[in-house]
Amino acid sequence: MKKSIAATGLVCVLVSGAIPFPSHAARTPTDCDRLRGLRLPASAIGLPTTGGEVSATNAIPPTVSGTSATGAYCRVDAVIHPVDPRAPDITLRVALPRQWNKKSMMFGGGGYDGTIPDVTGNVPFGPTSRPRPLSRGYATYASDSGHQAAPDFKPVTSLDGSFGVNDEAVRNFAGDALKKTHDAARHIIRAYYRTAPAHRYIAGGSSGGREALAVAQRWPTDFDGVIAAYPAWNAVGLNLFFGYEAQILSRPGAFLNPVEQDLLYRGVIRSCDGDDGLHDGVISNESGCRFHPLTLRCPGGKDTADTCLSDRQIQAVAALSSPLRWKYRLASGETGYPGFPFLSGADMTTPLLGMGTRAPGHPMPKDSGYGVQFWDQWVRYFVTRDPAHDPLAVDPRRPGAWQHRISGLSALQDVNDPDLRRFAEAGGKLFLLHGTADELVSHRSTAEYFRRVQRRVGPHATSSFARLYLIPGANHVDASFAASYDSLSALETWAEDGTAPSRPVVTDTNPAANARTRPLCAFPAWPKYRGHGDPTSAHSFTCHNAPPRT
Repeated sequence: MKKSIAATGLVCVLVSGAIPFPSHAARTPTDCDRLRGLRLPASAIGLPTTGGEVSATNAIPPTVSGTSATGAYCRVDAVIHPVDPRAPDITLRVALPRQWNKKSMMFGGGGYDGTIPDVTGNVPFGPTSRPRPLSRGYATYASDSGHQAAPDFKPVTSLDGSFGVNDEAVRNFAGDALKKTHDAARHIIRAYYRTAPAHRYIAGGSSGGREALAVAQRWPTDFDGVIAAYPAWNAVGLNLFFGYEAQILSRPGAFLNPVEQDLLYRGVIRSCDGDDGLHDGVISNESGCRFHPLTLRCPGGKDTADTCLSDRQIQAVAALSSPLRWKYRLASGETGYPGFPFLSGADMTTPLLGMGTRAPGHPMPKDSGYGVQFWDQWVRYFVTRDPAHDPLAVDPRRPGAWQHRISGLSALQDVNDPDLRRFAEAGGKLFLLHGTADELVSHRSTAEYFRRVQRRVGPHATSSFARLYLIPGANHVDASFAASYDSLSALETWAEDGTAPSRPVVTDTNPAANARTRPLCAFPAWPKYRGHGDPTSAHSFTCHNAPPRT
């Protein structure tokens, strides 16, 4: 199948009128100019479009030295036109290094997308001490997933869901833009180098992690390796939990202000930090943490000060830390969401990712938590398609008239197929990475997906092509453990040479952490201190198997 795809790409290049280049890896700035105006015929793209074209090219000179430096490359901007003339274009960018390693890397987006990810950037949790993909010679590419975020959403452009009123834009965001972008980028790469990439990879986190899983499930022969970090794979279930969170935190007296959020976080750390044998500010065994929030209860249960929590606040935190179940059917088959580790280690030091600095309401405050703002956009543009609709009026547990629409969206947005046998049979390798202190996408959810893969494919067969690494203390961004792991090199070795990861190590890049390291333990194991040795060295830890979460 791979050979037939490559052949099709070659035919498309020839009929599009591209000017052939000499067959060698090194290119010149003049070569970049020749791509301007290159047609992207609809026949070169595996899903319906009306074609597209390269809109701009720029020869970018080498940058300064360092791990983020790049060699000279050709930056190509292109558009893919929709079938529905009312739908937005997909805009994409491709970086073509002058010295090419004959590999490609696609980057996923985040949130509602709406901007093109940085094609000079790194993979999620990528190492700060190693060159980034483009610097390694990868041809890199990414797209806005089929819409541009409105300028008034800056700097958090990933919270603009207004494109959800258009069906084709929703389908593109839900996954179609991945295939269209990949095929268009392959066409451009082939036109430039006169050959297809020998190896193809994709990496993304959050919505980008969902996108990375989507290609493994839906187009299993398109990529050799997938890095899916903190993936929002059950997107509709997560949205429903965000709606549940919005309703809970909007109740009088239930919201925790930032000082109270920090109080809760510090209380959990004090209670469970040493359970792994070391007091280091990181809870390694999240599922074993048993913190009792009543230890923070205000006298009489009233909200009297920021130094304690009221009964209503404790009840809210307990609810958000527990699974949510709904009794109606979703087309995707999902029945619930597992909740967040607010009582077992969620890093609550970045309010935007969690509860925010103001309680949810209508209109939704821009300083409320990211998740409830995400729900606000989804309800108004995807579900009701009424920008004036009150998101708090839609009950995630009993959506009433909106149940059918929500169910239909789950069939589009959820990428929950655990049968990855075709991906494995094609030689694909998968890394799932998730921090156990994440308060925006629950690591418990990623663990559940991985267990489903193991049940469907078999534990032994799963281990031949997939790994799940849970990283204690890591969050979406700023965290008590700022994880850095060279997953790309490990993935290359596995996909290209057949050598599976062995004793991987993750580094904490927080300035005060002195580059401490921990073993990166394959799920369900977690790093436990031996009781002796350098507490900043991974060699002083063992991977301890944790019992299943009950």
